Amino acid sequence: MNDKQESAFALFDAYNKRDPNRIEWEGQTYPEAYFFAIKLHYWIKKLAPQAGEALLLASRCQHIGRWEISRDEFPQDREGYLKWRKQLAIFHAEKAKDILVEVGYSTTLINDVQEIILKKRIKVNADVQTMENALCLVFLAYQYEAFYPRHRDKIVNILRKSLLKMDEHGHSFALSLPYSPEALSYVKEALASIGKAQ
Repeated sequence: MNDKQESAFALFDAYNKRDPNRIEWEGQTYPEAYFFAIKLHYWIKKLAPQAGEALLLASRCQHIGRWEISRDEFPQDREGYLKWRKQLAIFHAEKAKDILVEVGYSTTLINDVQEIILKKRIKVNADVQTMENALCLVFLAYQYEAFYPRHRDKIVNILRKSLLKMDEHGHSFALSLPYSPEALSYVKEALASIGKAQ
């Protein structure tokens, strides 16, 4: 890791540690945004051991400051949800840019990071696809087991939408996670629904 990357990570982490929301994992409590940034970075490195600097930087700031734009500020319908997600993505990209400029990164590198954060050209840009895989795996690894019991009636459709965003490489990791038997059955059903062999 070079000095600029180390400085950027430190600033991203310090910002995300300000998240007032907390998550408990394996007996420890973390600021939520910081926890998920660390886990996303972990999955990026696992999926792409030779990941370039733009992807590594994006992994640590993909959702930087997420708590600062509340879902409650938007209508509680599908359109409101999509507007919230779009505004969040723009916010994350701009916040990341501010920090990367401060650290001294080039405009070209910053543009590459922002393209990943904004998920532009997915299925074309390999880094964006890797990010999408990692985001889905973070959900499956750290949120899915608590999530699915509250949504059994629609969990297969929810999983199907996530799995469609992933590629074969991501699917192989999705099937390797240590699910409970019921949780695994829904993942397999969702994969089968998109024509993926089990």
